[in-house]
Amino acid sequence: MDNRNSISMENDGINVNELIMSCSYSKESLKKLYLMFKNNVFAIGFGITSDYQLAEDCVAETFVRLAQAKKFNPEKGDGVGYIITMARNIAMELRRQHRHDDESFIMQSYGVADRTVENSIYINELLMYLSEKQRQIVIMRCICELQFKQIAKIMKSPESSIKYKYNKAMAILKEKAGVNSER
Repeated sequence: MDNRNSISMENDGINVNELIMSCSYSKESLKKLYLMFKNNVFAIGFGITSDYQLAEDCVAETFVRLAQAKKFNPEKGDGVGYIITMARNIAMELRRQHRHDDESFIMQSYGVADRTVENSIYINELLMYLSEKQRQIVIMRCICELQFKQIAKIMKSPESSIKYKYNKAMAILKEKAGVNSER
């Protein structure tokens, strides 16, 4: 995997845990976290809500709550998981608040500059074949580049279960995309 999202615990000497601890009083820390995680938070929000505007709201709300966070303990967990868990919970809240009667899926881009609109639409169409949990796992693994252990912690599921769901989801995506999985 490439490191385009830069969400490792140490990023050019920047410790995510330290940034979270200081973001309530340091705009610079909050800005760094925003720049590091905005695309990942958007992807999580969009994957759960299937709505561009709600995903944007998820990004805003995540960083507002992050600036007010008082429960984070850097000794007990990793900051990356904390932010992704927060984004996931907010996206689920937003989806519940804005449940649409129309279940049609509006195709939108994840906002990643190097993808074309056509590719984004195609990816979104493929993701619709997955269950909600499978979609979340694929997004956390492929877009956010989280490890299975981190995803398991966020989703409060055994790591083996997360790996199984991911592999099953990838098989579905390959089948629907017409990719021959035989070597």
